[in-house]
Amino acid sequence: MVEQFVGNWTLATSENFDDYMKAIGVGFATRQMGNMAKPNLMISVGDDGLISMKSESTFKTTEIKFKLDEEFEETTADGRKTKTVITLENGKLVQRQTWEGKQTMLEREIQEGKLTAKCIMDDVVALRTYERA
Repeated sequence: MVEQFVGNWTLATSENFDDYMKAIGVGFATRQMGNMAKPNLMISVGDDGLISMKSESTFKTTEIKFKLDEEFEETTADGRKTKTVITLENGKLVQRQTWEGKQTMLEREIQEGKLTAKCIMDDVVALRTYERA
């Protein structure tokens, strides 16, 4: 169920995120900001069934609105234009972004009351953990 993800989350820990950003092709200056940012993540579901995922930090605010299993166009925080599909698989919210022949996957899951986001690009994996705000 998507409901378990709904709420406001604050980034608590981030492991290997710089390597992940490098793997997806993020430039040095943007990576510096990405490494310093401690985003708040707000997830909600509208009356229309659209899920909203908003990430706010001092550097950038991004928001996507989507329906599960429906492809949409996303402009990522680092400026990539991707075709994105988000599915619910075994209790995980799985986001697949495809651009220029590449694909990355973000798996979000609730574990022990925390939201973990595993960012996967080829053999590079970053893990970001959020706590309820």
